[in-house]
Amino acid sequence: MKGLKLWSPLAPLVLALAALVFGLDQTHKWWMISVFDIAAKSPVTVTPFFELVMVWNRGVSYGLLTTHTQELLIALSLVITAMLWIWACRMERALGAAALALVIGGALANALDRGLRGAVADFFHFHYGNFSWYVFNIADVAIVAGVGLLLYESLFDGAGHERRGKAGFPRQ
Repeated sequence: MKGLKLWSPLAPLVLALAALVFGLDQTHKWWMISVFDIAAKSPVTVTPFFELVMVWNRGVSYGLLTTHTQELLIALSLVITAMLWIWACRMERALGAAALALVIGGALANALDRGLRGAVADFFHFHYGNFSWYVFNIADVAIVAGVGLLLYESLFDGAGHERRGKAGFPRQ
């Protein structure tokens, strides 16, 4: 078993990409709320299937498990972020590290929203006819993209690795 690693050659990539996601998300949220004033204009139709809206998410993901105790969700985000950082520091490939960075940046951006605003600000709404998708933000896009990249890397990328297809367990 490897010891606890809190830094690695890929750590600067993880920090930079997580900071970029965090900065983009928080800048966009600031602009939408303070400059564009989405709350006063909501909804803003962009296309027949996409609109900008103002939704305050007090739940975990997509408004699920709504709670008014944001401190619990902030603590959970910070614990998960710490675990993802440790995982990222054990990564040997840039794709996996970048994927974890996207998740870390998005999780921290949404946690900051919870701390500052008491909820996560969401703006993007896709719909078609009677179908309506969840409202989300840039941090959510980064989290989903990061998880998607992790799935891609684990299933398809680097097929030459000897552990591929063995659920991550070492050979006996």
